[in-house]
Amino acid sequence: MPHALIVDDDTEVLEWLGQIVRGEGFTTATADSLRNARAQLVRQAPDVLFTDLQLSDGLGTDLVDDLESRAQTEVVVITGHASIDSAVQALRLGATDYLTKPVDIDRVLAILRRVPKSTELRVEIGELRKELRTLGRFGLLMGGSPPMQALYDQLNRVAPTSATVLLIGQSGTGKELAAQTVHQLSRRKRAPFLAVNCGAISPQLIESELFGHEKGSFTGADRQHKGFFERANGGTLFLDEVTEMSKDLQVKLLRVLETGTFLRVGLPQPIVTDVRVIAATNRQPEKAVAEGRLRDDLYHRLNVFPIQMPSLRERGPDIELLAQYFLDMFNNDEGTHKRFSQDALNRLYDYAWPGNVRELKNCVHRAFIMADEVIGPLRAEEPPGSAVEADSALLTVRVGTPLDDIERRLTMATLAQCGNVKRRAAEILGISVKTLYNRLEAYAASDSAAREILGADGLHQELH
Repeated sequence: MPHALIVDDDTEVLEWLGQIVRGEGFTTATADSLRNARAQLVRQAPDVLFTDLQLSDGLGTDLVDDLESRAQTEVVVITGHASIDSAVQALRLGATDYLTKPVDIDRVLAILRRVPKSTELRVEIGELRKELRTLGRFGLLMGGSPPMQALYDQLNRVAPTSATVLLIGQSGTGKELAAQTVHQLSRRKRAPFLAVNCGAISPQLIESELFGHEKGSFTGADRQHKGFFERANGGTLFLDEVTEMSKDLQVKLLRVLETGTFLRVGLPQPIVTDVRVIAATNRQPEKAVAEGRLRDDLYHRLNVFPIQMPSLRERGPDIELLAQYFLDMFNNDEGTHKRFSQDALNRLYDYAWPGNVRELKNCVHRAFIMADEVIGPLRAEEPPGSAVEADSALLTVRVGTPLDDIERRLTMATLAQCGNVKRRAAEILGISVKTLYNRLEAYAASDSAAREILGADGLHQELH
């Protein structure tokens, strides 16, 4: 049988909470202090630990460090003050969930019913974490660069908790894949994972989509409809582009996050739901709050565990890794054996990839379709090497890249940054205009962009 440890210095809380826990098929042990709780932990490791935050001899979250296997125990902190600060404090100190006094029995039951009832499931989740964190991959994400390794560490730490996660990043960086990975590594992995794009649903329909509606509640409601929060019960709900949600709906979302209940449109009785919310935005949330797009109280409730998704241009060698992965995928689908030229691989790093991984995949797909056997330098909307983001002016270079190639890429990127004004580019590079032309003439044999920049009479116009 699963085992629960309840720690509180209030004997009445110990008694009634113990009755509820035993009623769900758990064996129970109780303690009224940290000292007694530690003695109980030595006797038997619990599957779930309920502890008051403030105890006579310390904080209940101090017990987290005493657990033999942190990932196998659901740690639920009970706080006496229903505030965002106390909830965030509990989660950051190591809790996987929190309750506020007076404790809602339905919330307790929801927590107990998601606790794995056998060691087999706990072992399965632990093994899954090991399998997913292989070289260059983690869950549904791919890449071995330092920014991705830092991301993997954050996802691995937050996944076993019940903390709300806020994913922040540009379009195409893989926010939904990150959310799915968190779900796969959590105790909710066998329950639904549902995703909803808050910016893609009309304002008139999104409330019904999220919370559902009763038959006849509005014109066209010819049947009862269960919304995302109801269908995702016990699992994870991914809310993409959450800053595009109307202010009125943000109030209702805040209520669900704080109370675990919502109102179906046309139904006066609240419905209890046990859903973990992972939200995402491609805006900077603080700026969205300042602009009035996102309520300040909702922002703080979503921002319990913020994660910044790295852009593709920050990921260095992952660009080549991903391009090869997409090419292998297309080759496998079509039964072909196409490959990149070495020049194509080198030129991948010349482009800023503002559309991130999604843009890279589309670009590889187009090049795959157009190529016979060998794929040359990829062409996005702007040719790689002729586009650098104005606000970043970054150039990523792989370790081991030949100096001649670095010089070529830097020269072409500087020209692009200067709008192909050669005299200005030469000044920035610290060379003469004639030297710049000599470089362009050397590049022109294999670089169409250099040929275009040279022009028929460019040398005469610049030097005379």
